[in-house]
Amino acid sequence: MALLPHLTGPRDLDKLSIAELKQLAQEIRDFLVENVSQTGGHLGPNLGVVEMTIAMHLVFDSPNDPFVFDTGHQSYVHKLLTGRQDFSKLRSRGGLAGYPQRSESPHDVVESSHASSSLSWADGISRGLTQTGRADRHVVAVVGDGSLTGGMTWEALNNITDDNDRNLVIIVNDNGRSYAPTIGGMSRYLNRVRTAAPYKTLHRGSDRLFRAFGPVGRAFYRGVRGGTHGFLSRFTNNVALYSNLDIKYLGPVDGHDMEAMIETLRQAKSYGAPVLVHAITEKGRGYQPALDDKADQFHAVGKIDPETGETLGTSGTGWTDVFSEELIAVGQERSDVIAMTAAMLRPTGLAPFAERFPDRVYDVGIAEQHAVTSAAGMAFGGLHPVVAIYATFMNRAFDQVLMDVALHRAGVTFVLDRAGVTGPDGPSHHGMWDLAMLQIVPHIQINVPRDATRLREALQEAVAVDDAPTVIRFPKGDVSPDLPALERVGGVDILHRGTSEDVLLVGIGPFAHLAMEVAERLTAQGIGATVVDPRWVIPVPQTVVDLAARHRLVISLEDGIRVGGVGTRIRQVLREAGIDTAVDELGLPDDFIDHATRNQILEDAGLTAAKIAQDVTAQVLGVRVPVARQHADGQLWTGQIAAQTGPTGLTR
Repeated sequence: MALLPHLTGPRDLDKLSIAELKQLAQEIRDFLVENVSQTGGHLGPNLGVVEMTIAMHLVFDSPNDPFVFDTGHQSYVHKLLTGRQDFSKLRSRGGLAGYPQRSESPHDVVESSHASSSLSWADGISRGLTQTGRADRHVVAVVGDGSLTGGMTWEALNNITDDNDRNLVIIVNDNGRSYAPTIGGMSRYLNRVRTAAPYKTLHRGSDRLFRAFGPVGRAFYRGVRGGTHGFLSRFTNNVALYSNLDIKYLGPVDGHDMEAMIETLRQAKSYGAPVLVHAITEKGRGYQPALDDKADQFHAVGKIDPETGETLGTSGTGWTDVFSEELIAVGQERSDVIAMTAAMLRPTGLAPFAERFPDRVYDVGIAEQHAVTSAAGMAFGGLHPVVAIYATFMNRAFDQVLMDVALHRAGVTFVLDRAGVTGPDGPSHHGMWDLAMLQIVPHIQINVPRDATRLREALQEAVAVDDAPTVIRFPKGDVSPDLPALERVGGVDILHRGTSEDVLLVGIGPFAHLAMEVAERLTAQGIGATVVDPRWVIPVPQTVVDLAARHRLVISLEDGIRVGGVGTRIRQVLREAGIDTAVDELGLPDDFIDHATRNQILEDAGLTAAKIAQDVTAQVLGVRVPVARQHADGQLWTGQIAAQTGPTGLTR
């Protein structure tokens, strides 16, 4: 009989035998492959934590004992065990989130999926429980998929071990990988433990020895297994890694050995002080296509054939692909250009550059702050670093951009992938804050390309700047069709000119296409529109200022938050220049946007051609603020708006 469909919550696990728990583990793996292949998601990481997560829920009492997952993409098994088994809309509107989400279940505590924060959360939660008289509850933090490469985990660990009177269990999910194989000295140290011959030989040998004595021998083996783990870890010198931190270390333990995980976690639970459990797991466990994928073992997949693992459907050329190709061209021209990333070599398109120039790529692990400051140092040393990071993760390194790069006028180029609305990954992964955040940095220059041609052009121009930080940002998905300019004036591309200068539409990057759609609708209403793409949006080009002075209304369109965005900057610059043209800044709300498709999110934000054209028409008519500036003769409108219902849906 199948077990998973009858599982309503973690305490149902108490009724199952070890054999049934192992059966459940297989059912969960089958479920994940079948369902995630239909929706896309983080498949490989979750296949690797099945036994570990079952053991966690069996030994501890979630949500009374809070679980913190770092990173949150390895929480699918946790969702299944806590009664959430409808994966049909995973990462889609109305369905389960791809990360823990408090609104889904009290079992989800930390929603942010930015890596390396779990131990700080666990430290704070455990201190809070202790201070409020609930010291009997345990806090369990799962650190894995490369999270230990982030400096924040070590800052937290230092504080955790300074106060040893707490029930806090840290599980290191050591699969040797983040997106790709985890890098750095820490990784090499753990790799030596994971592959050490003494550990493997003693572990397997002792297992075979005691099993030879039948049930009595197996029972004895289980009883001494925890002590054996401690002995083996000392034999491989792994305890040396944590000895100076004054924290109890258990392991390494086979994260796929159900009995071993349960017994080790029970020891950790009864210890009465912070404990670190080192579990060795295999990413993609039980699914051969994932294991055969040497790049990232199906870390994140789209829709795939569950039998073969092959991607279903075809896609066009992505923004990342264009950047990847152009970076190689730049690298061939300039030997001083190097590439950096934070544990995302392949997702950010740097892998081909690494293959072509293996000595000119630096992957620092999940350590964006270090990457940025190291890049500043490299610039001082005579190199030009190109730092490729997801836009959402750039938030973590703002101080370093400000004080280490900009203050020192370092020539560093930041390439921000997955900027703007990313869709199914939800609030923590929308790259919507970078434009507002980075534009306040003195001397910074920000480019938002609208298509592949402009992206290639932007990269060439960015690496030519050696006395200030430059930024190029682009969205997730296929690159926009090429949109040629009518002319370029002062570095600004004029994309469309109307019969009159009524509305200036400033389309930021790919939103230039949206601006063109709006202009077409306005033209049908008899409203003259000019469409421009500034290309380098910060600082605001003088051409934009000059054009704004001649128009009655300025509309800015950007794939970022409205508050403090590029539109806000344009308005401020116009006021400083004494220009009173009204500016309407359109963009994303300053809120945490839930997971949905990109089109759904943009529609919710009113960022559709129909809605924008409707509002602009009302502004030109003077019935919606900000109202378009009057003509010199005092008239609001001298053009002829269509009397009948037009594309905007308005009538006069």
